[in-house]
Amino acid sequence: MRRRDPIVAAAAAAFLCLIASPIAAAPSPLEYTRSILEQTRLIVDGQQPHNAKLTALSDLLKKFLDTDTMGRAALGNNWDKFKPDQQQEFLSLFRELFQRTYVQKLLLFERPDFEYVGEKIDKNTAQADTKIVTPRDEFAVVYRLRRDGERWLATDIQIEDLSLTTNFRRQLDRMLAKSTPEEVLSRMRRKYGPGGKGAEDEEL
Repeated sequence: MRRRDPIVAAAAAAFLCLIASPIAAAPSPLEYTRSILEQTRLIVDGQQPHNAKLTALSDLLKKFLDTDTMGRAALGNNWDKFKPDQQQEFLSLFRELFQRTYVQKLLLFERPDFEYVGEKIDKNTAQADTKIVTPRDEFAVVYRLRRDGERWLATDIQIEDLSLTTNFRRQLDRMLAKSTPEEVLSRMRRKYGPGGKGAEDEEL
C-alpha cells in the first residue's frame, strides 16, 4: 500500500478544517428559525404598547425575511412588465406589505407557544417545520429558507396549506390582468408607502 506523505496529509487536513469551519459554526435552519421565533415570543408576550410591538417585530424580522426574493416570486411572469425603477419600488413596498401581514398574524396569537418539528436541508436551501400552539388550537407553519453566510433567510412562509407568497401572487395576477404596473404601485403606495396606513387584512 502506498504511504501518504505526512506533510501532504497534514496540509490536506488543515485545508478541510478551514473550509468546514464556517459551515460547522453556522446554526442549522431549525436552530436559526428557533432563535428568531423565541425573540418574537418575547416581544409578543411583552407589556409594551401595540405599536411598540409592531416596531420591534418589524426590526427583528428584517434580519430573517428575504422579502426581495418573495416579491419577485409574487410577481412571477409579471416581473418583466415593470420597468427597473418600478421593480425596485415594488420590492420596497412589498417588503412593508409582507412584514405588516406577518406581524399582524403573529399578534393574533395571545401568548403563542412555538414547537420545532424538524428540518430538511438540500445544500443551500432548507425547510424548517414548526407549529404555533395556543390553548385552543395549533397551526403548522413551514419556513422555506436559503443560506446566507452563517444565517438563514426565509424565502416563503406556509401557514397550514397556504403559502403567503402564493397568496400575494394570485392577488397580483388578478390586479395586473386589468391594471398597469403604475396603477398597482399607486395603490400600494397609498397603503405601504411613507405615511401609509397599511391594512389589517392581506389585501394589496
